[in-house]
Amino acid sequence: MNPAAKGDQARKTLDRMVKLVPEAKVYLTERPAHGEKLAKEAVAKGYRTIVAAGGDGTVNEVLNGLDPEVCTLGVIPVGTMNVLALELGIPPDLEKALAVIRAGKRKRLDLGLANRRRFIQLAGVGLDAETVRRTHPEAKKVLGPWSYLLTAAQLMASPAPILKVKIPGKKEIRGAMVLIGNGRHYGGPFQFFPRAEMADGKLDVCIFPKSGPLDLLWYLQAVLLGGPNSLPEVTYMQVAALRVEAEKAVALEVDGEYTGKTPVDFQIVPKGLEVIIP
Repeated sequence: MNPAAKGDQARKTLDRMVKLVPEAKVYLTERPAHGEKLAKEAVAKGYRTIVAAGGDGTVNEVLNGLDPEVCTLGVIPVGTMNVLALELGIPPDLEKALAVIRAGKRKRLDLGLANRRRFIQLAGVGLDAETVRRTHPEAKKVLGPWSYLLTAAQLMASPAPILKVKIPGKKEIRGAMVLIGNGRHYGGPFQFFPRAEMADGKLDVCIFPKSGPLDLLWYLQAVLLGGPNSLPEVTYMQVAALRVEAEKAVALEVDGEYTGKTPVDFQIVPKGLEVIIP
């Protein structure tokens, strides 16, 4: 569990959780990437059901620490952003989320890879990843999702990168921002990937030609009205693998966490992870 997620609220959540599930062994993260280390230690101790309590970033750390061949992932959404929980239909109420874990219904879902980093919900290269990289943790505690919007607004004035998207058997595509989804949702309730299914063996890819403020508003309007594939200038496709390059290194994020820079090779591992679902 990430005790820093949502500040004091997370600490209160921890107290409630200990009372509600006294039989569970709770480990607290203390710093970035600590969740990955704790998950690896839990696997070494023989735990096979590992539950991440926090936001999407905490879930991603745990995902990269567990062994997907033998472990099952559970999610309790108590973080700043809880897009995966929204995708899976896990309720934000703590007791209801714990009831989902106790019920133990399981399903195998596709697992995404960005180079060697695992992700389960989404990934991005360009403005969104740079926004994640530059948003301070303290700002996320105080402002929540609004912290990302403020950072993005500051970055929009900068020149957009030129990304080269290479897909086996297809012509190279260029754009300013690339979003990749395993599920439908991105950034909350926005369905950027309306055709996505989490067990179809495909990554849904949106390639945006521009990333200026008016362009992003136009794209968001299209998403709200029916999906980015309704815009002819946006390339939307479903693929099993792709590579994103740039002349200068461009930021990469997976599940809302900054994790490196281009070049990036993306691929899907069909039904590579078992997850507890409602």
